[in-house]
Amino acid sequence: MTERRSNEGGDLPAGDFSSWLHGMQAAIAGNAAADVPCGACTACCTSSQFVHIEPDEADTRAHIPAELLFPAPGRPKGHVLLGYDERGHCPMLVDGRCSIYDHRPRTCRAYDCRIFAAVGLDVDAEDEHKEEIARRSRRWRFGFPTDDDRRRHAAVRAAARSVRATSVTQLAVRAVEQYEEFLS
Repeated sequence: MTERRSNEGGDLPAGDFSSWLHGMQAAIAGNAAADVPCGACTACCTSSQFVHIEPDEADTRAHIPAELLFPAPGRPKGHVLLGYDERGHCPMLVDGRCSIYDHRPRTCRAYDCRIFAAVGLDVDAEDEHKEEIARRSRRWRFGFPTDDDRRRHAAVRAAARSVRATSVTQLAVRAVEQYEEFLS
């Protein structure tokens, strides 16, 4: 896992840490969509990422051509992946916008690149397709209006140093899920 690098392009306000953390936990649990101030950023849609779609996401599947979906390796029957095109772009990204935004997969609804800023790690920046996500995540700056915000942030970072994962994304998610074990 790589430590965060410099902040190219200026700061982006990420919001108050505890508010973000509460919302991120709800998004990870599938209880809410992540409320990310993306603006015109489509870095996650153009970074050669496979999008996992679960069997219960019938509305999403109805809006994606079946030929774009394939079985998710190592997952039970019914779990599928949406791949990317030859440029590394999601095939549902049309003219710089998500063509199925109101019907997008749960994975997309929960994705929030601020998670990398929260845990203090770079996304897989050595992968040229993910460099834009890495660049964007380095720019996020959280607010810490209370001691509780700072305490929770320290616990998330401690969790990130302690939990085990096979990718930076998985590590970040686990740190957010398990941070309470690291509150002092």
